[in-house]
Amino acid sequence: MLIGKPSDFPSSAITPKEQYLNRRRFLRGAVSGVVTAGAAALGAEQLADVFAPRTRVQAGTRLQTVQSPLTTTGEQLTSYQDITTFNNFYEFGVPKDQPAKNAGVLPTRPWTVAVTGKVKQPKTFDIDALLKLRPLEDRIYRHRCVEGWSMVIPWVGYSLSEFINQCEPLPSAKYVQFVSYYDRKVEKWSNQTSIYWPYNEGLRMDEAMNPLTLLTFGLYGEVLPNQNGAPVRIVVPWKYGYKSAKSIVEVRFVSDMPRTTWNTMAPSMYGFYSNVNPNVDNPAWSQRTERRLGLPFYAQRRTTLLFNGYGDQVASLYKGMDLRWNH
Repeated sequence: MLIGKPSDFPSSAITPKEQYLNRRRFLRGAVSGVVTAGAAALGAEQLADVFAPRTRVQAGTRLQTVQSPLTTTGEQLTSYQDITTFNNFYEFGVPKDQPAKNAGVLPTRPWTVAVTGKVKQPKTFDIDALLKLRPLEDRIYRHRCVEGWSMVIPWVGYSLSEFINQCEPLPSAKYVQFVSYYDRKVEKWSNQTSIYWPYNEGLRMDEAMNPLTLLTFGLYGEVLPNQNGAPVRIVVPWKYGYKSAKSIVEVRFVSDMPRTTWNTMAPSMYGFYSNVNPNVDNPAWSQRTERRLGLPFYAQRRTTLLFNGYGDQVASLYKGMDLRWNH
């Protein structure tokens, strides 16, 4: 089974927490050249002061969580180091190691999320109010990138549906669009990529309301590092990673399929749905296999699973659809 109780997860498969949550080891790793979320934030202090009074929550801040039955079991967790130093966050650099080095300047307090569009009434939610909306859950999900690599990540959050219910969308709202934070004074690559800023993504309403879709505030029991989408992002585990918008500042409820960043820029390569599908190759590469980061080289390559292995929970959303055409 793909979804089980947290107790089903063998302790031998869990990366030791103390290896990644010890502050002194963070600092020692930084000295040796290993870039971590804590080191990145500390190294950016002087730069970040330029943007005061907006501040950042210190990396390593613990979150109170409860266990969730909606979790992937039986697979070894990707290490905190790999999760936080191998990132796609183009606002802070295209090479995978650049977001960890540059995202320390992202201000995460104060932070609000605006709700607009087809709702009963526009609203604005403070990030700290969102953190208290309902108990935060530990959920272990597979993460599959369209570029062919994958991880197993212990996220912290709660079902996005809980937030959507607070937004009171109208019956005419068929899609949800997510808009990411963007400020030319802060972002490092604003003039060096052809991406249309600010980054935005979207889901069909039934996808957004699926219990697996996670409004995410942390990983490994701590607040999100900036390079992983602090202070709030979504995680959609059956879709390629770029569908999981980071650093969200606005949620729009709309009646028509929204334009999204990658789908607008290269629709033949990045479909709106972007479900993990080994039978639909990207024009630039095959999707039939993936490389699991953090494992020994001989054990990294594996077969990609349809819907990233979450078919039992989400396949019904696409009944009758041609998943090759609607990629």
